[in-house]
Amino acid sequence: MHASIHFRIEAADLHAHLYGVTLTIAQPEAQQQVALPVWIAGSYMVREFAKQLTGITARQGPRAVAVQQLDKHTWQVDCEAGEPVTLHYQVHAHDDSVRTAWLNTQRGFFNGTSLCLQVRGHTHVPHQLELVAASFQSSHGALWQVATGLTPVKINRQGFGTYVAADYDALVDCPVEMGAFWSGSFKACGIEHRFVVAGATPAFDGERLLRDTQKICETAIQFWHDKKRAQIPHKNYVFMLNAVADGYGGLEHRNSTALICNRADLPRLTDGNALSAKQSEGYTTLLGLISHEYFHTWNVKRLRPAEFAQYDYAQENYTELLWFFEGFTSYYDDLLLRRAGLIDDAQYLKLLNKTINQVLQTPGRHVHSVAQSSFEAWTKYYRPDANSPNLTVSYYTKGALVALCLDLSLRQHGVKNHSVSLDDVMRALWARCCTRPRQGPMQEADVLAVLKELTGRSWATEFKAWVHGTRDLPLQPLLTSHGVAVHHEPAQLAQRLGLRVGEDHSVQIKTVLHGSAAHRAGFAPGDEWLGVETTGKTAWAWRIKKLDDLLLYAGTAKKVVALISRDRQLLKLPLTLPNAQEQATWRLSIDNAKQVSRWLAL
Repeated sequence: MHASIHFRIEAADLHAHLYGVTLTIAQPEAQQQVALPVWIAGSYMVREFAKQLTGITARQGPRAVAVQQLDKHTWQVDCEAGEPVTLHYQVHAHDDSVRTAWLNTQRGFFNGTSLCLQVRGHTHVPHQLELVAASFQSSHGALWQVATGLTPVKINRQGFGTYVAADYDALVDCPVEMGAFWSGSFKACGIEHRFVVAGATPAFDGERLLRDTQKICETAIQFWHDKKRAQIPHKNYVFMLNAVADGYGGLEHRNSTALICNRADLPRLTDGNALSAKQSEGYTTLLGLISHEYFHTWNVKRLRPAEFAQYDYAQENYTELLWFFEGFTSYYDDLLLRRAGLIDDAQYLKLLNKTINQVLQTPGRHVHSVAQSSFEAWTKYYRPDANSPNLTVSYYTKGALVALCLDLSLRQHGVKNHSVSLDDVMRALWARCCTRPRQGPMQEADVLAVLKELTGRSWATEFKAWVHGTRDLPLQPLLTSHGVAVHHEPAQLAQRLGLRVGEDHSVQIKTVLHGSAAHRAGFAPGDEWLGVETTGKTAWAWRIKKLDDLLLYAGTAKKVVALISRDRQLLKLPLTLPNAQEQATWRLSIDNAKQVSRWLAL
């Protein structure tokens, strides 16, 4: 495949974390414009990648040509049309996340949106990416390798060399991992999968990670395609996991994903039989992340919001459908772990329990619908502050509960003596929107149309209430009807008070939930809670270092005075202590094992 756009990537200075980029445009326009994206697909926040770009120059043959910056992320090259032009620039890369770029003596990683300029007017032509091997060799002598979902053209055994992408979108949708990482592979339903891990310790059990990930991938492929293997949308897949001291997250791509996790959450080799080793909560969380990002291969990378049919990298791209693409994926990530046999019914309910309580402990669920939350992700979900829980609700967590309600409602009623589930809806949407002539764009109307086709009735009323409304979802009756018992128990002290806090020699107030006891007392984010005074015959003033000290010193008192520091000023806030039953938390348990298994296993 001939590429008229060619990027040459090298390490300009490992110690300074600088990539050197050479961009060659074979047939530029006169006054050619180039631009670096301001955001990356899958992460809905303007990140201003261009702030890390510096030193841009251009030459056309032997002649230097002027480069004029037009705005924060766009440049114009004063070149003649049709004659090859070459641009040189550097990019600082020291953001250890899945969304940007990283470079040091031990590891390199980048998304194309951080390094590769978009050539205006040439975005739909083939793009080549060349990785210069010699520049990336570590001073420690470790031999670096490359992992990427890009199609190789001419590469060496380590993966350095030239790759090609069909267009700019495909180029920037394939991140690149480099370094002396651990690497393993497996096949799932005949599809080659590679898993690379950077930062693993000697205790890391790579074989277990491969076995478990293989089960997840096979379960997901079978979910979408059953035995129709020819319809699988990817021919290969790469997992790129960066294990760090403290971090968590992932970003989906068409045939790869970039992941980050706590190093301690990786599966570990044991002295005994590794197959029987107990699965830690951290490792279960990691498997859920893997499941989530892999499910995105279908749900958001192919089946996607109509507004994302063509990305505009210069500004925010708005959609009300993230509750479906992120929320429904969040519902299925843990459910597929159960179907893959990696957790049991009780473990699944424990994970679901956590999601339910997260939503119930967010006052913003009564202010913001999941459709609104999706639309305003750019300013609210991705730019949270102390008041965010009062203003909005996560389209991940509440979206997952919308999926739960829809699934259980479908299963409960059935149609014409046969069962219908959310599984049927997802596969019908795939057939409707991801087969020619349609190539993936989807609207809410498509979901409603599929539901009506499968059930013979309209679901507009439920969508108005669950997706566009702010009332609580009918979780308890639906769970009860499927064999799950719902217990209401006293919440933790922080939740009863309506606080989210930090504890370090005092109690630091992070968030005050609207309508709570702390709200009525006058607490504010940023306050430092130093002590508590009791009144009456046994009046005392006590220093507190953690929130639980409150119960120790308040005793049976119903009212106390909170001693707080606000901007170095000492204040007294009258606090009425809530009854333990005032704020309840949910605890789920299995009431009818057969009913629960019927739901979770199918």
